[in-house]
Amino acid sequence: MSNFEAMTWLNPPPSAEIRNGALQARSGEKTDFWQGTYYGFHRDDGHFLHQQRKGDFTAEVTFSGRYEALYDQAGLMIRADERRWMKCGIEYTDSAMHFSTVVTNGNSDWSAFRIDHAFAQMSARVTRNGDALFIQYRTDVMTEWRMARLAWFDPAIETLMVGPAFCSPQRTDFEATFHSFTLTDPVSRDIH
Repeated sequence: MSNFEAMTWLNPPPSAEIRNGALQARSGEKTDFWQGTYYGFHRDDGHFLHQQRKGDFTAEVTFSGRYEALYDQAGLMIRADERRWMKCGIEYTDSAMHFSTVVTNGNSDWSAFRIDHAFAQMSARVTRNGDALFIQYRTDVMTEWRMARLAWFDPAIETLMVGPAFCSPQRTDFEATFHSFTLTDPVSRDIH
């Protein structure tokens, strides 16, 4: 069950309101989360609505956006601090929507693949088990969850911030809607 009102913003967006249980927001100008790799810049001004969670968990968010400009992005973030975090969701690149994952352990990496069918809403799910983040996705026309990535994340970090995130590195006023967010005990350790 979503409880956006009880969550805390890192870098609040210029516009955010809850309507019919969904969070509708617009981005600030040229916002992003990235640390160093390839591009050389360090950015930590994207919008992130979060709550804290200790230990292992499963987080799930369902969202949509008006993806129009390069790198428009929305999805889910898991964060310890500016140098240790993961974000996943839809990112607009090469004139198409891609499921994108960035894992940052000092420096950022990026993996992305194009979604091969039309959809209105995307869901991202991340399960933390010890030293691993198991990242999955599902669109509103899919019935099963698909694996996007299994990523290492420092198991010594006990408490993390978890929640929806969005950015617009090339513009302002990217519109994102977060329809639901849940944070529960881990659903499973099963990958297959």
